[in-house]
Amino acid sequence: MTWTPDSITDQSGRLAVVTGANSGIGYVTARELARRGAHVILACRSRERGTAAVQRLRTEVPGSRAELRMLDLADLQSVRGFAEEWSHDRLDLLVNNAGVAMVPFSRTADGFESQFGINHLGTFALTGLLMPHLLAARDPRVVTVSSEGQRFARFDLSNLNAERRYQTAFAYVQSKRANLYFAMELQRRADTAGLRLRSMAVAPGLTRSNVLTGGANSNRGRTYGLLTRLLLRTAFRPTPEGAKTSLYASTVPNLPGGSYVVPDGPFQLRGEPVLRSRERAIRDSSTAHQLWVLSERLTGVHYSLPAEPPSQNCR
Repeated sequence: MTWTPDSITDQSGRLAVVTGANSGIGYVTARELARRGAHVILACRSRERGTAAVQRLRTEVPGSRAELRMLDLADLQSVRGFAEEWSHDRLDLLVNNAGVAMVPFSRTADGFESQFGINHLGTFALTGLLMPHLLAARDPRVVTVSSEGQRFARFDLSNLNAERRYQTAFAYVQSKRANLYFAMELQRRADTAGLRLRSMAVAPGLTRSNVLTGGANSNRGRTYGLLTRLLLRTAFRPTPEGAKTSLYASTVPNLPGGSYVVPDGPFQLRGEPVLRSRERAIRDSSTAHQLWVLSERLTGVHYSLPAEPPSQNCR
């Protein structure tokens, strides 16, 4: 049977955080979780856009439980503030959705190359700081949004932060590979510690959103804007289709930890959610371990989770 958001079971009683939830896949993910009864926290960088998103969600889903909290993954102080101000007794679901794509070179508030700093390091730090609240839940999940583009990454541990050179597309797919490494290593460490936590990664496929046209990409010129919008209209699918993998990973009851959920069509670009296990990055525990150690050092966020000795798997 085809899986759709209508397949989502009752989510009443679950407390969820969706980062970057003011638009695109993040908004649809938050809305559909709320539609099924979850209490959803929209973690957004812009108060204005976040407030508008909460109001829109409450209009589209009357009676829903949704709230806005400020979070900027480009600033570790903001990430720490989000975690320190947590006022609930637990966290059942964290959807690491926020990110940037194909942006001109810039650095975060902490001096990291922006795509690596936001997409991976900000996500890594947030998850670690929220870990005590996740582990207070009965059945906690972490869903991290990677990309089908990660398959094309030439992952270079010595140039993750644009130490030597910066190529926009290379930095993007490398940061998305880091997302996949993180999700798999988090599951390995949770398993070693005997924890109930389940960590999943997803790829949304080609999806219409403002990630290529908004934010740092909004000032790239008229020609870039026209061509990108044309591409989005002709080759990319509607946003609700792209949110399917995030919703699937967030809600399917018996989904095993360590799952990688992708569209089942050619090149993982479109189609219904399926599990993909034939991904080199899933098996590459050695690189994932090295990235984890580096990420703890760069962010100053240390997880209290033991690690298995990394195997020398393929890269």
